[in-house]
Amino acid sequence: MKFKAPNCCPVCSHEMTISSLTCSHCQTRIEGSFTSCRFCKLPAEQQEFVEVFLKCRGNIKDVEKELGISYPTVRNRLDGVIQAMGYKVQKQDEGEGKVQKQEILGALEKGEISTQEAARLLRKTAK
Repeated sequence: MKFKAPNCCPVCSHEMTISSLTCSHCQTRIEGSFTSCRFCKLPAEQQEFVEVFLKCRGNIKDVEKELGISYPTVRNRLDGVIQAMGYKVQKQDEGEGKVQKQEILGALEKGEISTQEAARLLRKTAK
């Protein structure tokens, strides 16, 4: 039976290093101090999310369906993975985006723009 190497020390919660590697075929053993990959350091829940995200080829709609979660939840989980891997997440100014969307929907409701134009503008604000 093989077990997954723990990422964090159960005593102090600091990062653990791998101290030996063994070939499963010829039993060659290498000892030293090795770090695990960035993906291996992610918590199990984030690793599972990354696996689904890759399986869905990054299509957020497919990830929503696969995991049964909403678009904002997919985005938040993705941002969490990005941050956990040590990268900076660039957040869109949510207040500004909401105002623009409300203005577009208001113009559509008043008949000032067509549904096609509203859809185009909403897609543009989502980028």
